[in-house]
Amino acid sequence: MSVSSVSSLAADQSVCAPLSVLGRDVTVPLVTGGEVTYAALDYAASAPALQRVWDDVAAYAPYYGSVHRGAGYLSQLSTDLFENARKTVAEFLDCRADDQLIFTRSTTDSLNLLAEALPADCHVFVFETEHHASLLPWRDARVTYLDAPRTPAEAVATLERALADRDPHGPALVCVTGASNVTGEIWPVRELAAAAHAHGARIVLDAAQLAPHHPVSVQDLDVDWVAFSGHKLYAPFGSGVLAGRADWLREADPYLAGGGASRKVTRRTDGGVDVEWHETAARHEAGSPNVIGAYAIASACKALTEAGFDTLVARERHLIDTVRAGLAEVPEVRVLSLFGDDAPRVGVISFVVDGWNSSHFAAALSAEYGIGVRDGLFCAHPLVRTLLGSDPHTQGECGAPEAAPGEKSLNAIRVSFGAGTPDEHVERFVGAVRELVRDGARWNYRTEDGRCVPAT
Repeated sequence: MSVSSVSSLAADQSVCAPLSVLGRDVTVPLVTGGEVTYAALDYAASAPALQRVWDDVAAYAPYYGSVHRGAGYLSQLSTDLFENARKTVAEFLDCRADDQLIFTRSTTDSLNLLAEALPADCHVFVFETEHHASLLPWRDARVTYLDAPRTPAEAVATLERALADRDPHGPALVCVTGASNVTGEIWPVRELAAAAHAHGARIVLDAAQLAPHHPVSVQDLDVDWVAFSGHKLYAPFGSGVLAGRADWLREADPYLAGGGASRKVTRRTDGGVDVEWHETAARHEAGSPNVIGAYAIASACKALTEAGFDTLVARERHLIDTVRAGLAEVPEVRVLSLFGDDAPRVGVISFVVDGWNSSHFAAALSAEYGIGVRDGLFCAHPLVRTLLGSDPHTQGECGAPEAAPGEKSLNAIRVSFGAGTPDEHVERFVGAVRELVRDGARWNYRTEDGRCVPAT
């Protein structure tokens, strides 16, 4: 069996809207009685796996073997599969010929890897608007946190001023999101990259929320690195990617020390050990690699490319318009935004409801309508608190008292969707928001183990 024959069982299915995902027929119980098909509207946390991805993995699973470790047929097949996955993802990202692509566990893992590879005295610049995955890894570097801009132009101008004023004028790195996991707004990545390079800095793009919704070209955006996660790109199995310039990665100590990262290990006469490390991506891929995770990401990249991002973006824009128009008809709802209503965005929308505790509202959507959304601060605490206008030292939680009309909420509600979302799910969501605001919840809700659940 050749690598090319380990192919999708669904490869001949026609591209539909929405794309076929696992769990589309799952039903869940309602507190009001009966069951309903679950409306998964929390794609920004983890998107459901594409059926195509699941079928590809299932077709490969019987042929699973060690990677880079054996002479046997299955080991050779798995090694080819793993390295071909690397090529597929690099093509998906439009990487430069000399870029390295490293498979990691997640976006968080990718950015922590890059943080470990920074040259000495590197100065990192990051907006407070970042997800914690890109806000927090830079613990061993000098970091400047930039205030939340209110327009894309302000973001560029803020970065240019900060870079121009840095002292000393040594190595610098800018970290920026491609699309916000809170507002869905798309950031001016190309312009920020140009500003970084004009001031002698490099830039890494957190594409966790952008890559599932829009094409990401390393060359067109002119970023130095890009990071994203498989589980947001319709690919399960705990895998991620860091792709970009090889020099800092090649010069840094391995992210993890162990087999695979080492090219040669010898004992010294004094009893110690000398190690010669790989200079390729293997340098930062110690241990047995997650071949299924890498293959799943590659499968998802192929599926999205074949579906066509023009088609996917157009359909998602329709869903965004449906949700935003529906929420706009409810006066008690305030949608959170940095750049304003006209900003380009992906299918991520956060909001608060006047007079409601956001966690209670999200619990009611689940228990009474079978709709799964997210509530809280979305691992972007500084940004959400800025948007809410709340004290940055407060923390919203499920048991917080309900906000009275005119009072500030302590947390927010997020609805998110993508290529696998049926129209019916967003329409049900909009209808449920209207009903809850108009009629109130049919059940009382209480805190249990940090979660809001229907009270018995």
